[in-house]
Amino acid sequence: MLYLQNNNNYMDSFELNKIIAAILMVALLVIGLGKIADGVFHVDKPENPGYKVEVEGQLASTTSQVTEVEQKVDIAAIMALGDVTSGEKIFKKCAACHSINKGGKNKIGPALYNVVGRAVGGVDNYKYSKALSSYGKEWSFEELNGFLKKPASYLKGTKMSYAGLRKEKDRASVIKYLNQSSDSPKQLP
Repeated sequence: MLYLQNNNNYMDSFELNKIIAAILMVALLVIGLGKIADGVFHVDKPENPGYKVEVEGQLASTTSQVTEVEQKVDIAAIMALGDVTSGEKIFKKCAACHSINKGGKNKIGPALYNVVGRAVGGVDNYKYSKALSSYGKEWSFEELNGFLKKPASYLKGTKMSYAGLRKEKDRASVIKYLNQSSDSPKQLP
């Protein structure tokens, strides 16, 4: 009986070896067929991949016109998307750093009451970054829209680390809320 048991172990390992050998043979066959196919169906790669497109000399002027068009924003259409109620809700994210009440104090950021139409960097008792204090414009609807989209890329060097509001509707709502929070709100575009 002991002899039969050893014989079964011998047979089991022999069967296992056959299975492993079959797997290796299939792998070698696949690799070999791949090499043969590469030799039979050889394709030369081009020296310069891609296509050369001939363009007339107006490329530079067209590019500058496209950039100019992208920079101009239809602020009236954007402002039509927003509403003051949503702006008040969205502004709660801003309230951690900014006050919006009349006579409100500066926090991490300046007080934003009367901000629409005010000079950028125009709060006297707040220390602005050099980028904001030397900007030389006022907070128009267009300026606020651009700044709120992504402050760090709109004005390089600003201290404001807020990521921005991607959605036009959200930016328009916040701008409408900021405009309403004023002694004399500006007329919407």
